Amino acid sequence: MIGVPRGIVYEEIDAYIDGLANRGDAALRAVEKQGMDEGWPIVAAAEGSFLHILARSIRAERILELGTAIGYSGTWLARALPEDGELVTVEYNPDTAAIARKNLEKTGVASKVKVLVGNAQEIVKDLRGPFDFIFNDIDKAGYPAVLEPCIERVRVGGLLVTDKVLSRG
Repeated sequence: MIGVPRGIVYEEIDAYIDGLANRGDAALRAVEKQGMDEGWPIVAAAEGSFLHILARSIRAERILELGTAIGYSGTWLARALPEDGELVTVEYNPDTAAIARKNLEKTGVASKVKVLVGNAQEIVKDLRGPFDFIFNDIDKAGYPAVLEPCIERVRVGGLLVTDKVLSRG
C-alpha cells in the first residue's frame, strides 16, 4: 500500500529520489549535514543537483539566487558556473549570511559568489541584469513581490526557477 503524500509527492517516491541523489563531495555533504542537523531550510540533495544540471544545461555565466540560507544551494549553483562566472545571492539575515560565506569558502566557490545582505524584495529592484538563471527561494509570502523584477532581469532563453510553488498542493 502506498503511503501518504508529503506535499505533492508520496513519501516513498521522495525517499527513492533522495536515495538516488548526487550529494557532491565531502565539503558539500558537510554543509548538507549542517543544514539537516541544525534545521536550516535548505533544498534537498536531489533539488540541489538538479539546479546544478539546469544551470549547466543553459551554460549559465551569471546566476541570481534569492534566499542564501547557509550556502547549500548556492554551492550547487556556483559549481555549475565557468571559472569567470558569477553567483549573486541575497540573504536577509546578516548572521546567516556570515555562515553562508564560511560554507562557500569551505566548498571552494567563494571567489565566484557575491553575498548581498538585506530584503530580497528591495535588493532585486537595484540589481542589474541580465541573469542567465534565477533561483527564487525566499520566504514564500514574498514570491509575488519578486516575480516581476525577476522576469525583467532574466535573459531571453534563461531560466527562472522558484522553489516549492506546489508545496501546499
